Amino acid sequence: MSFHERVSELGRDLGFIAVGFCRSGPPPFLAEYNRWIDAGKYGEMRWLRDHRYLKADPGKVLEGCTTVVTLAYPYPSEKPCTPDGLTTARYTRPLESDYHETIKTMARPLLSIISEKYPGDRSRICVDSAPVLERGLAYASGIGFIGKNNMLIRPGHGSYLFLAEVLTTALFPIPAPKPLVTACGTCSRCVEACPTGALERPFSLDAGKCLSYLTIEKEGPIDDEAGKRMADCFFGCDVCQEVCPFNSNPRERTESLPSVDTFLRMDQEVFKTRFGKSAFARAGLDKIKGNIRAVTQGAFPQMP
Repeated sequence: MSFHERVSELGRDLGFIAVGFCRSGPPPFLAEYNRWIDAGKYGEMRWLRDHRYLKADPGKVLEGCTTVVTLAYPYPSEKPCTPDGLTTARYTRPLESDYHETIKTMARPLLSIISEKYPGDRSRICVDSAPVLERGLAYASGIGFIGKNNMLIRPGHGSYLFLAEVLTTALFPIPAPKPLVTACGTCSRCVEACPTGALERPFSLDAGKCLSYLTIEKEGPIDDEAGKRMADCFFGCDVCQEVCPFNSNPRERTESLPSVDTFLRMDQEVFKTRFGKSAFARAGLDKIKGNIRAVTQGAFPQMP
């Protein structure tokens, strides 16, 4: 068994549904990303603009990087919901720790197998928050194609997945990557369904209009107009994935959230205890309360 096959086998044993390989260097879609930044389509996420030079090459994130191992890990297709019927994006998994640290922990055995084979080489795990163009690298390694909603779609699974990368200075033989051709065809359901028109056209997103950005990243309260477009989802948005033919179970829900009243009466200490290690921690309690009020349009009284 070749070394890359050993890495792939271990990755699958760890729970990743896809393992791919590519060489370090300028990733696919770098020029498109820079045009997107130049057009100011990143909302208030200034770090995307400020760190774009790092995304030009994984070697700027890990000096001497030669090889990138790309990983895909699935999350459930069922939406978390409250007893009142409000929901959050599927990736949030509110009863579990935030995916960044969880996936880093899962992937650490891959660092061990690389260091055993190539002692003295250096490796780093990246999950989402690192300044790499992860979808471009995943595409380059052949584990999925980029859909018109800008999501990486894994044939046979869909787009409900997290991406991670192992950057390494170890130069080991890898199979020739075979990027997958976009299989969206004439379908444009995602563009047509986007609640705010943030998905302006295929492959083109104005993040400043996106409900995921507005309910998580953007500081301050949601305005009434955006609140009307959130339907029942107060944290994130999955609409462009729900309508995608490559995904399944768009309406299935799991009651894993406290009631709206419980959220609105919650104090910071309770929030930290219950959700301090979850994906909710990024936005914080005040933001979540504001989102709920925007969705319910004043149906619940102002509470601490």
